[in-house]
Amino acid sequence: MSEAVKTSSLTGAVSPTIPVLVCALAIFLLSGMDAAMKSLVIAVGVYNTVLWRSMVATLVAGAAWSAGPRSKPTLPVLGLHALRAAIVGIVLLSFFWGLARLPLAEAIGLSFVAPLFALFLAALLLGERIRRQAVWASLAGIAGVAIILAGQFGQAGHSQDALLGTAAVLASTVFYAYNLILSRQQALLAKPIEIMLFQNLCLAIILGLAAPWLAVALPRDLWLPLVGVALLSLSGQFLMSWAYARAEAQYLIPTEYSAFIWAIALGWFFFGEEVAWTTLAGACLIVAGCLIAARANPKLAEPIEAAV
Repeated sequence: MSEAVKTSSLTGAVSPTIPVLVCALAIFLLSGMDAAMKSLVIAVGVYNTVLWRSMVATLVAGAAWSAGPRSKPTLPVLGLHALRAAIVGIVLLSFFWGLARLPLAEAIGLSFVAPLFALFLAALLLGERIRRQAVWASLAGIAGVAIILAGQFGQAGHSQDALLGTAAVLASTVFYAYNLILSRQQALLAKPIEIMLFQNLCLAIILGLAAPWLAVALPRDLWLPLVGVALLSLSGQFLMSWAYARAEAQYLIPTEYSAFIWAIALGWFFFGEEVAWTTLAGACLIVAGCLIAARANPKLAEPIEAAV
């Protein structure tokens, strides 16, 4: 396929400048959402934060879906929405549980390992060939994780809680890698607004099954931050989808790793977190591995914020 044909398949202009700026804005919004989520998780726990966020997001996405042209999804598509919602639920619960126990920058840096897992899952589930770049990318990512873990063990006051948080974030990346595979299938069958609505609706229903035992009413002063979290999440997802529809992934992927910079700034400003040199070095190796992975399969080389 010629470059001219590839460009015409996108719905925007040839220049990627505007989509790159939009993608960078989306990453900033999603980074702010992560910081706000950490505060909420510390206040009321990860289950209640994710439960109430999914309910608010369902109302917002439902209003947007009702206002525009829409079609009812078929049963197979609903099944795919429900399956992905279950996987996203595991991703969110494990990631934000770990985030409450780790510095923001460290959790975000570890989450970047997800695309490397996605490359191997694509080979396992979709029959794609594992290329040499994927092997080198994985080695770089593993080295980055090892450096971050070594930094934790090297601290005089390292805690078991931080190590459990690290394990939770890494577990979330494995499920997120499968989520990436599902999101590609989902994008072929439904529009972004429909995906946002039914994903959050199904997640709210799944989490709601445990509500009689785990749910608590949110304090009045937390409702505004919760609504803000939902709006930041939906806005970030929408802007990222808009950008990926108008520019090739090779232009957009590097901007997505600006999330680590925002995590350093937000973690310092809101939580007084200092970033160890091991976190910086490890995150750089992980990002390098992801950029190598992007050359092997650009569609799967996206960080964790892109689809949750």
